[in-house]
Amino acid sequence: MIANTQNIKVQLYADGADIKQILVLTNNPLIKGFTTNPSLMRAAGVTDYEQFARELLHLVPNHPISFEVFADDLGLMEKQALQIATWGKNVYVKIPVTNTKGESTASIIRRLSNAKIALNVTAILTLQQAQEVADALAVDTPAVVSIFAGRIADTGVDPIPLMIKAKEILRSKPKAELLWASTRELLNIFHAEQSGTDIITVPYNLLQRLDLIGKDLQEYSLDTVKVFYKDAVEAAFNINIPADVPA
Repeated sequence: MIANTQNIKVQLYADGADIKQILVLTNNPLIKGFTTNPSLMRAAGVTDYEQFARELLHLVPNHPISFEVFADDLGLMEKQALQIATWGKNVYVKIPVTNTKGESTASIIRRLSNAKIALNVTAILTLQQAQEVADALAVDTPAVVSIFAGRIADTGVDPIPLMIKAKEILRSKPKAELLWASTRELLNIFHAEQSGTDIITVPYNLLQRLDLIGKDLQEYSLDTVKVFYKDAVEAAFNINIPADVPA
């Protein structure tokens, strides 16, 4: 176990779309970048996609930020990507590995990457998809390859061997970074490091718990007991014990 957060080598990207939270995290040296998606934006109450993105890029000009296309037609998806790429120098355009019909986006990934547009290819869950993406990426264009390790684990499959193999697949594209997505717990940070992953996206609720890393387990046990006791007292719970029950 890593003793403290300063020893973490994998890059931590914050996953969310709350501007206030993001601005706080820009001051945290552990946070190297930010990722968003339409679902996170909707949950944060965003109603104007482009206005939100441009405001965020104005406020956070020095961290990479990923914004995702939301079209389902491949041609329109490519046009959205080209437009999003103009919003800022620190933009990575998120492209899902397929559309909702299961049609591969490899063809537009190839064209966009060859056009020097930094991509974040997302929603990858298989090595076949990772290989297809790697084959489509240009050698000299930065890219992020996001594998949803958390969702893989949800199916009962250990994602670590898959991530190790995915890292090997990307060796032919030195500017492509492997990202561990759909993080479920802080332990995943160390799983990502174990697998040689370059980046892990961490949601805000987990980032708030980073100070738990390296915490003494005996102390943590005592803290847990105190929480249980405090909640019981504040709830005024009571168990009636007959007077004749011996102490």
